[in-house]
Amino acid sequence: MFVIGKKECFGLLKGTKSLVVVFIFLITAYYSAKFSPLMTATVDLNAREAKDMYTVGILFLAVILGQLFVMGLSHDSINREMHERTMRFLITRTSRTNILLGKYFGILLFWVLCISVSFFITSLFSKSFHFFIFFQTICILTYQVALTIMLSAMISKPGMTMFLSVILGIAFPIVGIWLALTSKAWIAWLKYITPYYYLERDDWTCLVIVLIAGLMLVIANAVFGRREC
Repeated sequence: MFVIGKKECFGLLKGTKSLVVVFIFLITAYYSAKFSPLMTATVDLNAREAKDMYTVGILFLAVILGQLFVMGLSHDSINREMHERTMRFLITRTSRTNILLGKYFGILLFWVLCISVSFFITSLFSKSFHFFIFFQTICILTYQVALTIMLSAMISKPGMTMFLSVILGIAFPIVGIWLALTSKAWIAWLKYITPYYYLERDDWTCLVIVLIAGLMLVIANAVFGRREC
């Protein structure tokens, strides 16, 4: 599992697309910090909200475009191996569960590194590190990576997951945020399986997002265990 995770993480770090995504996060971190004093000067914010302005841009980017970025880079992490028949080689060396978890943690590690660097840049400007917003950002990334792995395990064609990565990457945050804010009882219950409802709460209920991500990995592992390679 460790070897697979390391290979997946390094593969993302070396990719051109990944460099572009990292650059976008770094630019967001930089301008969040740069324009924070301007926002705090023009908007009536308390001391805590003023500090949040330095890092809220990164969280906002992860919420709105995170799913698109994650799926864009890793939508075929499982089904590519199956499509190219290289999965058979991996299965002879380790279990399917280790393969799936290795890929999951490798992708997650890549994003944690990206987010950590972004928060480090903002901390240079703000002279503080906002752990709670950092933790919220990591929580939503655990969800986004788990959803990507689950879809890649369930759908055999990489071309189909590539198509879904665009559709879901754009539509999922819009629908999810709408569900978190809607008062229509017949559909509002769906907000409990999306991360956006837990992110709007200013407490540690964002941990529920990690539990939902774990459930998606269990589903992905069950499906992957029954797939022919």
